[in-house]
Amino acid sequence: MKFQTIHRRSILRQGLSGFAGIALADMLHREDATADVVLHHPPKAKRVVQLFMAGAASHVDTFDYKPVLEKRNGEPWDPGETVELFQSQPGDCFASPWKFKPYGQSGKQLSEIVAPLGDVVDKIAFIHNLIGKTGVHSQGTLLQTTGFNLPGFPSAGSWVSYGLGSENENLPTFVVLPDHRGFASNGAKNWGNAFLSASHQGTVLRPSGKTPITDLFPPDSDFITPESDRAGLRALKQLNAAYAARRPTDDRLDARVRSYELAAAMQLSATDALDLASEPQYIRDLYGIVDEGSHVDDTEINPKAETEFFGRKCLVARRLLERGVRFVQIWSGNDNGFPRRNWDSHENVSRDHGPLALGMSRGAAALIKDLAQRGMLDDTLILWTTEFGRMPCSQGSEGRDHNPFVFTNWMCGGGVVPGTFGESDQWGFRPRDRENATTVYDINATMLHLLGIDHKQLTVRHNGIDRRLTDVHGHVLRGVVGG
Repeated sequence: MKFQTIHRRSILRQGLSGFAGIALADMLHREDATADVVLHHPPKAKRVVQLFMAGAASHVDTFDYKPVLEKRNGEPWDPGETVELFQSQPGDCFASPWKFKPYGQSGKQLSEIVAPLGDVVDKIAFIHNLIGKTGVHSQGTLLQTTGFNLPGFPSAGSWVSYGLGSENENLPTFVVLPDHRGFASNGAKNWGNAFLSASHQGTVLRPSGKTPITDLFPPDSDFITPESDRAGLRALKQLNAAYAARRPTDDRLDARVRSYELAAAMQLSATDALDLASEPQYIRDLYGIVDEGSHVDDTEINPKAETEFFGRKCLVARRLLERGVRFVQIWSGNDNGFPRRNWDSHENVSRDHGPLALGMSRGAAALIKDLAQRGMLDDTLILWTTEFGRMPCSQGSEGRDHNPFVFTNWMCGGGVVPGTFGESDQWGFRPRDRENATTVYDINATMLHLLGIDHKQLTVRHNGIDRRLTDVHGHVLRGVVGG
């Protein structure tokens, strides 16, 4: 299979229309969804989980240990160059409020707020020299989710859906599990399909919400009955057929019809995936699931609540993956509000990062262990990311400003070679080797490589340009993939 071949709709353009065209389009869609995909090289991974820390997680308080900040804590910070920050002037050297210590056979230094990951640290590849292009949340988030810092481009999950197709007709290929308090910067643009078919956009599920899947079931009503529902669907089918017959070159209706068919299939499959009642207690305990569930006290940000919220999404993600979902995006943190419930710790890094990081690391460690014990970690790639890092100097006395100049990503599973690849400088301010920094293009090229895809060949022509997830950049991180 070549990745830029005849689209299903192009067959309809050759003369088929009406019911015959719709039937053929649907048949080919289902064939695409289940057929074996011929890849560019043997894959190591079959599926991806992206863990996104909205608001910009601090690398120097989690994974990137900087002893010099402890030695010079409170002293004037001078990196030897002019520094322009997002909303402040550089303050003094600011040591992490938390202690670091070595974990695993590798002796990797981790902060105490991500200590749960110490149990699996020898399975993780840390990349400490990632650089961004902007210190603006919306643009930085888009860059990490779509590969571009402007809207209008497909998300990484949409590209994976487009390139690999579905393993399950009854569930979406790409699922998004947002923070229960709201979307991060850009909202649905972070998982949008842009110029790819609408069937490749992320489907939002809310495991902690009263209604996990919006509009999947009709509301309680004396007017809506099973008979009237079926009659309405019959009428809708006739109207859709007439509409499609007049517009054989427009694939939007095809995608919309498929979305409704998928919704019908999801009424059983998705509700089963979201039902954690069948999970044994030791698994629920592993992920930090509490009896109160979504009713856990969240009036003040606290580790118990953050562990429940994030851990539940990680457990649901595992259930989705084992049912054939290709790409799951899990969010920690929402857009800015008050009280703050994200990683954007301008005022108080201890208040915000502590609970969020403990909840995240408990859930992420549980996911890694759970996938490993089920034999799924070897072909599941986990990617941890955020829009940028935070500065090694203080903002005020207890906060940190944005740092797009260097930050951390990590990968696990899916053929990844554990270790540390790329370093930041002594401060955690910029890459140690500025000429060989890592970019999101490299991360995405590596992800696609592990999935068996050459990132330069996964293209779609749009507005006269062959677009791809990595734009015109990107190199596979050979150390991370083992050669």
